[in-house]
Amino acid sequence: MQVPNTYEALVEEASQLDLYKKLVDQLNKDFLLANIDLDFHQDILPSSLKLLLHETVYELIQHKFTDYLNLLYIIDVPEHQIKQMDGYDTLQLSEEVSFLILKREWQKVWYRHKY
Repeated sequence: MQVPNTYEALVEEASQLDLYKKLVDQLNKDFLLANIDLDFHQDILPSSLKLLLHETVYELIQHKFTDYLNLLYIIDVPEHQIKQMDGYDTLQLSEEVSFLILKREWQKVWYRHKY
């Protein structure tokens, strides 16, 4: 599996395979497991999804760091990728982490669909 390296490519691939709604469902499922009160509507626009996810991750980093770590654990974002990031700019960090979250969720959805 070749994981897309941009948000736009990821959404494009999900839409082409008709798996965008399943991606949103997977996000909702994992956020619920992490006890984070965020529920994306199935018909959310990709741009709104990106913005809302980014804002949520930013807020978690700033104010609920334990919940943020729990979310990363539940979604299974690779720890080595997080450690490689520069944590100096929280806004930039939250954007990069949001994409890592989407990539990992996309892998789950893609594998479930493929196999």
